[in-house]
Formats: sequence, structure tokens, C-alpha cells
Amino acid sequence: MRQQTDNGFRHDWRRDEIDQIMKQPFADLLWQAQQVHRQYFSPNRVQVSTLLSIKTGACPEDCAYCPQSAHYHTGLSREKLMQVAAVVEKARAAKASGAERFCMGAAFSSPHQRDMPALLAMVQEVKALGLETCMTLGMLSDTQAQQLAAAGLDYYNHNLDTSPEYYGEIITTRSYAQRLQTLQHVRESGMKVCSGGIVGMGEQPSDRIGLLQQLANMPRHPDSVPLNQLVAVPGTPLADAEPLSPLEFVRLVATARILMPASWLRLSAGREQMSDETQALCFLAGANSLFVGDCLLTTPNPERQRDQRLFAQLGINAEQPLFYDATAV
Repeated sequence: MRQQTDNGFRHDWRRDEIDQIMKQPFADLLWQAQQVHRQYFSPNRVQVSTLLSIKTGACPEDCAYCPQSAHYHTGLSREKLMQVAAVVEKARAAKASGAERFCMGAAFSSPHQRDMPALLAMVQEVKALGLETCMTLGMLSDTQAQQLAAAGLDYYNHNLDTSPEYYGEIITTRSYAQRLQTLQHVRESGMKVCSGGIVGMGEQPSDRIGLLQQLANMPRHPDSVPLNQLVAVPGTPLADAEPLSPLEFVRLVATARILMPASWLRLSAGREQMSDETQALCFLAGANSLFVGDCLLTTPNPERQRDQRLFAQLGINAEQPLFYDATAV
């Protein structure tokens, strides 16, 4: 069985090359992406994760898309960091519902040292349930990354959000370089990197290409790549942003699969607005991970029953292995 490795993958993509891939005829693009996908993953297997907000609201960052930012009035109530036992109970329920990975998100610019003991305990106890663990806590120091890795955290999520050129239009309270530094700390700690972005924020097609270039040209491809469509929340600066067309989003997924062959590509925020047909095209384009549950942190997500119906219609996860055995063909 082939395992995910970074051996032999390119890390020197030019933007004109990515543009050429993304702009090819739609059927050709999906065919190429599907061929790449089947080299590294089972074609009908989708990894299932659950995301829990363990500390909500009052974030000091000014991310223009985020209802949790203290800079905007979105009607979201501020909540303190959850107790460890409450988080573990949520994780236990997630596992019972079929989740394989449990992701915990906190509205921090970076975690306070006073919160680290509780965060580390959450990792240890959730992992003891037999779940993969993931956290997103904002920026990390090298020491914090090492502490989380020692506690057994499998993945750390820290998105780049958009291209370096468009980033300043979306966030001013932390730099692109700071995001890259956190990802370096995560990688050096031995944890797996989860990093992606958000589209539909008023960016140009060139910015979507720039985002993919940044991700694909990292020293090692992110192990997991969340691809988010903006959920336009009233009260945020992007409340009236023009939605990205479904087919353009599918093109993004397919191009990401071609550039990062062995990375998990996760359909994340915005899936509640997608039709079943759009999601089916995303799976065909190489998406093979998603969040289940009624909400993602604070925004809506499809009901579990809808996901189950769609999986049944598409024949997804019908006793399928995680990875495709390329030696069998």
C-alpha cells in the first residue's frame, strides 16, 4: 500500500504553469486531476473530520472574513476556553458519529501560556479515544509547537488564506511572514501541517493561483489542505462579497490535486451552500476530506443526513481503504 510521501514532488511551480493547468478545458482538467488522485488515494474514500470551537469570539485579529473578530459587530457571544472534560465529551460523540479526526479551534491571536496546560490535556485525552487530533490556535512559538507535538497532536492548522499580494486587503494585524513562520515551527516539531485558504473574498484569479503556488512550493506539501469558500457574515467587511462560481471552485480543487498529489484536500467552509452536484464534482476533482456536523466553528455546515445521502448516492466510503494500492494495476 502506497503511503503519503513528499518524494519526487515539485516545489518550484511558476504561476504561468499553474494558470495553464487551471485554464485547460474542464473535462481535461478533471481527467488529469482524477488520474493523479488515483495514484495516491482510493477513488471512493473521503476522510471525515469534526471541528469544535473550544474558545469563541473576541479575537484581536482583524481578518475581514471572520465573525469572531473583536473588530466587527456580528452578534457573536464571547465564550471562554472550554473545560477539558466538555471537549472530550464532544470528541467521544464525534467518534460515535463516524469522525476519524477531531479538530479543535480557538479564537486566539496566539495561545496564552496560562492556557497551554488545558490545551495539552485536551490533545492527550482526545487522542486516547483513538481519534486523530488537530488544533488551530493562531500563531505558535517554537516552544508551543514542541509542547503540542510532545502531547501527541497530529495536525496543526494555520491557513495562508490568500496570495501574498492580496493578503493586506484581508488582514492587517499579522503578516504573511508570521504565518509562514508558524508553519515552519509546526513542521520542525514533527507535527503534520494543515494549511489552505479561502476563496470568494473579492480576490482575482491570479490570487487563487498565488495561494496555490505558496502552498505547493513549501519545503514539504501540507499534509492537509482545507479549501474554503467564503461564508459572507453580516457585520464583517466581506458581507457583500460576490460568490465564486461553483465551476471555478471545482477548478481550484482540481488544480490543487495536480500540484499536491498526496495531500488531503478538504472541503471546508462554504460547503453548506454547495449543491450535491458541485460536491460530487469536487470529489471527482480530487477532494477527499470534509468536516461533518451542523456548524464549523460559528458558520453553518450541511446536516449529517445530507452527507450520508450524498455518500450513498456516490458510493463513497463503502468499505474503501484510505490509500490506493498503485502496485495492483
